[in-house]
Amino acid sequence: MSKVFPRVSRRRTLQCAAVGVVALGLLAWWLLPLGEKPPSGTIVFSTGTPRGVYQEYGERLRSELGRDMPGLKVKLLNSAGSQENVQRVATGKADFTIAAADAVEAYELRHGTGAGRLRGVARLYDDYVHLVVPSGSDVHSVADLRHRRVATGLPDSGVRLIADRVLKAAGINPRKDITPVADGIDTGPDQLEQGKIDAFFWSGGLPTKGLLSLAKKGAFRFVPIDGEVVTRLHGQGEEARYYRAANIPESAYPTVQQGTEVPTIAVSNVLMTRTDVDPRLTEWMTRTVIKSRDGIGAHVHSAQLVDVRTAIYTDPLPLQEGARRYYRSVKP
Repeated sequence: MSKVFPRVSRRRTLQCAAVGVVALGLLAWWLLPLGEKPPSGTIVFSTGTPRGVYQEYGERLRSELGRDMPGLKVKLLNSAGSQENVQRVATGKADFTIAAADAVEAYELRHGTGAGRLRGVARLYDDYVHLVVPSGSDVHSVADLRHRRVATGLPDSGVRLIADRVLKAAGINPRKDITPVADGIDTGPDQLEQGKIDAFFWSGGLPTKGLLSLAKKGAFRFVPIDGEVVTRLHGQGEEARYYRAANIPESAYPTVQQGTEVPTIAVSNVLMTRTDVDPRLTEWMTRTVIKSRDGIGAHVHSAQLVDVRTAIYTDPLPLQEGARRYYRSVKP
């Protein structure tokens, strides 16, 4: 038996359609500048090592930028990490990148080429220092690394910067008291599993996919970095003020941590650019970063922490003009 629906008047239909158009218009206004043609051209985005968070975030962000700015071509450029990223943007080899705040400060204090042109776009998420050893290792503190084969990251990485400082804070000379190995997250886990190194440092968002496959095997554990080491770190110089005591939460690598937190060090990451990059492009970039948080965060867990209320704190860098425009436009 058929059901008879009430007849809707033409006037009522038009009213509903008008409401829908207004709602869509308001949504478009919030997501994208209404009536403004998206920026186009080509930019270079320096990321990081394969299997690292910078690389995956860069790939996901490129996809989001492609939706908002179809005419913009984004070239991703692998790097050793934060130190190389900062230098690339400062010298014009890249237009945007992600770097840890301590690496940015270190470059500025060295008066690196183009340091005065560096500007912030958004504070993203925090990196956590991972000190990884085989599950059966007798290394239980940073001090126990003496005379061991330790991967301290690639030469121009943020990992190398912070690993050397942590070792010094524990009374270990990173050049003489250990056998330093230049492995990053792309090779370190395999080297550890094969017994070619005794430990490796990694600094990255939680969790890092490069560690998850090894974690499933239960082949490693974390060495805690206690508050005393952090206190000593803070006495090493201006850039060390960006380190803070933190814990790797038990949920990050549950098969390894087995319900316990791991004391360590955290440092914030900054999405950055230069003063000469088109402010309109930077404004659009900032908008995409903020609105794509959940989409990227579904794949890169760290990205879930990106928030418009904290993104403006890009210390040690002042905001680029385009980023400032965006934050002013969404200010309550």
